Amino acid sequence: MTQYYELYRTSTLGMALTDSLDELIQAGHITPQLAIRVLGQFDRSISDALANRVRSRATIKGSLQTYRFCDDVWTFIIKNPNFKFEHDNVTADKVKIVACNARRPGES
Repeated sequence: MTQYYELYRTSTLGMALTDSLDELIQAGHITPQLAIRVLGQFDRSISDALANRVRSRATIKGSLQTYRFCDDVWTFIIKNPNFKFEHDNVTADKVKIVACNARRPGES
């Protein structure tokens, strides 16, 4: 079985799903085991959708404040980032980028 990262569970969509699953468990409509299976499917689906369906590209410019590489995961903190998309520019005070190995175990 392929291992997927649980990065997107802290996104707005992931948090809404988690809250909904908690409510369903508390109401006795589903079991905790089913909720865990749903979250696992969410991890697979969001990862596959981002890998296969998103075609947008962006250029990021800013000041690298912090970077870290631990357990095959890169984490970057960028101050004053400027995201340049095809038809839009977006700025922020700070952004955290987490990058994981896209290769599946056994792939070269």
